Amino acid sequence: MAMGLLGLKVGMTQIFDKDGKMAPVTVIELGPCPVLQIRTPERDKYHAVQLGFKDKLRRKAIRAERGHVAGEFVSKRREGLRQAGVQILDKANCEPQKYIREFRLDAAPPADIKVGAVLTADQIFKEGQNIDVVGTSKGRGYTGVMKRHNFQGMPAAHGAKKVHRQPGSTASNASNRGSGRPKKGINMAGQHGNAQITVRNLDVVKIDKEKNLLIVRGAVPGPNGGLVMVRPTNKKDIPTEEERAKAELAKRKGKGVEIAKKKK
Repeated sequence: MAMGLLGLKVGMTQIFDKDGKMAPVTVIELGPCPVLQIRTPERDKYHAVQLGFKDKLRRKAIRAERGHVAGEFVSKRREGLRQAGVQILDKANCEPQKYIREFRLDAAPPADIKVGAVLTADQIFKEGQNIDVVGTSKGRGYTGVMKRHNFQGMPAAHGAKKVHRQPGSTASNASNRGSGRPKKGINMAGQHGNAQITVRNLDVVKIDKEKNLLIVRGAVPGPNGGLVMVRPTNKKDIPTEEERAKAELAKRKGKGVEIAKKKK
């Protein structure tokens, strides 16, 4: 994985480029994110950077949350570790954080990313870059098959009695003959939403350094105000600008041919 940041989804809007083309975009409040810990293979068996986001009031934070970020925090456990000769990890010396997440890395992070550093959107991303956005979809509770899987439902005539929204027969869905167990992954009623969703290969349209805003082309999972993780995309088959222009031109030509055929 690549280095990313934490943010909140603000909402969707639309912007116009230099050519006057309208684009639907999502506004994300991204960072600033203080670096809380750096994982190393010698101590943790993997490379990672732990980031925090959004300060939490000290009166609402438990002692563990306060001690996780404060270097001068006094506790019996920390004093006992010092007396035993155990090295205490460096602390960020910031306010307790509301959200804490880790970004795993393939190698050690750059030298400028160290405990206590504050990362912003313009340091990690740039305009025109392709990114992945990870969020939690809206939870809709326990729903039926018509809402969850877009089933058509049973007949709605007078002869059908109280079966209008039922899934129908499930007899042919057994994994083998004589088994009473349905196949795994079959579409049935159940929990709808409230799942981690990753939207890949979105374009960064604009970065507002002063307001810590990241404007992304397209939709982002989750409700307004929901937590999202933004990272550079790991998709390898990203088309270049020339390839995109050629594809757009071919698409327009194809549509013109189809319209001409229909007129004839």
